[in-house]
Amino acid sequence: MEKYAVIDVETTGLSHKTERLTEIAIVVIEDGEIVNEFSSLINPERKIPYRITQLTGINDQMVQGAPHFYEIAKQIVELTTNCIFVAHNASFDYRFIQAEFARYEFDYHRKVLDTVKLARKLMPGFRSYSLGKLTAQLGIKIENRHRAMGDAAATAQLFIMLLNLQPEITQLNLRGLHSNLKKEILDSLPHETGVYYFFDEAHQLIYIGKSNNIHSRVLSHLSNTTTRKAIEMRERIADVNYEICGSELVALLLESNEIKNHMPVYNRAQRRTAFVWGMYQYLNESGYICLRLAKTSEEKEIPVNVYKTKRTALSELERLTEEFQLCQNMNGLYQSSGACFHYSIKQCLGACVGEELPDKYNKRVEQLINLYQYQNRNLLIVDSGRRVGEKSIILIENFVYQGFGFVAEEELDQSIEVIKSFIKYYPENKDVATIIRGYLRQKKAEAVIEY
Repeated sequence: MEKYAVIDVETTGLSHKTERLTEIAIVVIEDGEIVNEFSSLINPERKIPYRITQLTGINDQMVQGAPHFYEIAKQIVELTTNCIFVAHNASFDYRFIQAEFARYEFDYHRKVLDTVKLARKLMPGFRSYSLGKLTAQLGIKIENRHRAMGDAAATAQLFIMLLNLQPEITQLNLRGLHSNLKKEILDSLPHETGVYYFFDEAHQLIYIGKSNNIHSRVLSHLSNTTTRKAIEMRERIADVNYEICGSELVALLLESNEIKNHMPVYNRAQRRTAFVWGMYQYLNESGYICLRLAKTSEEKEIPVNVYKTKRTALSELERLTEEFQLCQNMNGLYQSSGACFHYSIKQCLGACVGEELPDKYNKRVEQLINLYQYQNRNLLIVDSGRRVGEKSIILIENFVYQGFGFVAEEELDQSIEVIKSFIKYYPENKDVATIIRGYLRQKKAEAVIEY
């Protein structure tokens, strides 16, 4: 029989890379019974935010005399050795514990089970699978909600229920998968953000993907039987590799570059870009900057902007032509050998008939194009790294994406030129500007340095 360690942690915040543990609880289950329990407050070596104290009830005074993580680390290792790590929303607890061990250069790894995912599969139909609401619907009482032992004890009761429904809960169904794909390969996949690679039995790369949880995403591919292509691909997967990126932005950029470099068969078959139309610029024979719309799949140049539909693209180009008093002829919106319609209503300043010279006209077109550029010519985007104490960096220079790299946090105090030495250079392509601008608009990056 398998042995399980049901774990819950309380923390100073949400990021395992920057925040610390304040409490841990472990409930060990063997043969369907609870055989051991452990809990302890932990000194996080920092102030606990007021909002966290409001949620958990744990304050600075309570943890002042508590052990530091290194003082209970050996006990945690011993209690969880030969155990499967179980938690509700397991990646949160598991990543925090891994990060704490990483601060002392200890590589902590366990097989992981998530009671959220197990409950969705084995107990379908509930409105919510949050711990509080699910346990209430199942009649499980939580003592001290949002305290580690209270939540761990409730999760343990939930897990025992799940074990009763499915005693072989750890057995991934490998039927229909390639015989070379071993369970050990899948168990070793990290619960981290990065890019993953599928290979066939001849070690040919057949698919590249990105995920904030590589382990979970790969398993979802292997259980996907919704389409003929999905079934065909899962049957061909004989090996899996991955690259941990830490930052979602780095993962998106690496995935984009890798797909364009290798074009695996199932990326060609399955990938459908959401942005199929682009607005492009070109210089006509008279020296005017003109704009035109074209399908992104048919163009090699980097578009000024991209759109999901031709209708959306056309509507925006018409609006911008009017707003910047540009020429309809120049932008392909009016077919005439002479003046465009806007010239007749004094909306166009006469570029189409040579009345407005290129220099003056082009300044307004460049103002328009700048709307879609990065806010500053040179940017260094700082985001999560692959491990504690590390940051990812993405470089924009002269409005052009240069590449990304990783640095130790303390290196960020160095000059820009020193930091740039850590950058691995990658070519810009049609997608990266859209990816980066979207990420910046959502304010997901940890910091943006202008220089």
